[in-house]
Amino acid sequence: MARIAGVDLPKEKRVEVGLTYIYGIGPSSSRKILKDTGVNPDIRVKDLSNDDVAKIRDIITKDYKVEGALRTEVTMNVKRLMDIGCYRGLRHRKGLPVRGQRTHTNARTRRGKRTAVGRGR
Repeated sequence: MARIAGVDLPKEKRVEVGLTYIYGIGPSSSRKILKDTGVNPDIRVKDLSNDDVAKIRDIITKDYKVEGALRTEVTMNVKRLMDIGCYRGLRHRKGLPVRGQRTHTNARTRRGKRTAVGRGR
């Protein structure tokens, strides 16, 4: 079982896909990591040798901010926006869409399920 950055990679998936289970590594980062380490992206995670896992782990710890450190940075960035009171920070604080989407309709993900007004008789 390959454990990298505190995440157990799924055994049956290809290495290229398995690396994307780490928060902060997407498909393009995964391909770049495998190219730099010389690991074949088509082999399964269970077939990785210990040397391959060590190479991948070294590249990730040296060049990438992942998991807890990245989550902390993102949280601190949002908190900074809310503290300085800028427009984006206010939208975060109110739980509304931050990037200019309309809210008259849609925006259910950010606003939550709404009940109709004036329905109680």
